[in-house]
Amino acid sequence: MHIIIDGYNLIRRSRELARVDSRDLEAGRMALIKLLAAYKKVKGHRITVVFDGAGGPVGASRRDRQRGIDIRFSGPGQTADSLIKAMVKHKGERLLVVSSDREVAGFAEGAGAESLESETFEQRLVLVEMMGVNGEPEEEPEVQRRLNTRKKGPSRRLSKKMRQKKRVIDKL
Repeated sequence: MHIIIDGYNLIRRSRELARVDSRDLEAGRMALIKLLAAYKKVKGHRITVVFDGAGGPVGASRRDRQRGIDIRFSGPGQTADSLIKAMVKHKGERLLVVSSDREVAGFAEGAGAESLESETFEQRLVLVEMMGVNGEPEEEPEVQRRLNTRKKGPSRRLSKKMRQKKRVIDKL
């Protein structure tokens, strides 16, 4: 699976990353890339993070690769959103677009890709960050099961589209 991430959208939706970003834009990007690299190490998905070129490093290339993460900056007169849309339109592989921007998410779903809100993906990043080197959590969370005697029937089944989205999310 190829995951395309709206970089600044994810940074600004995360409390921790937004705090780092507010002090230094470059530090915010590096903190995100560090989290994504840890995620890639555990999950193995191909990851591309897209940033607006206006906020990019001066004189830097529009494409870069750090810690196994593809980094793209939009060109002059282009936004990260339009670059993501172009990438979705031209990709033939299975895609997941991470953005809380409804327009980008709607476009991705219309083009046959899956979309996920930034906040939901950040939760996955945090879980991976808490994992140890061997891929198991450092502390086992206490699991409480609740008995539910409610019967499940067809009316409780998720729609086909929601089940497909759930399968994609479960693979993260």
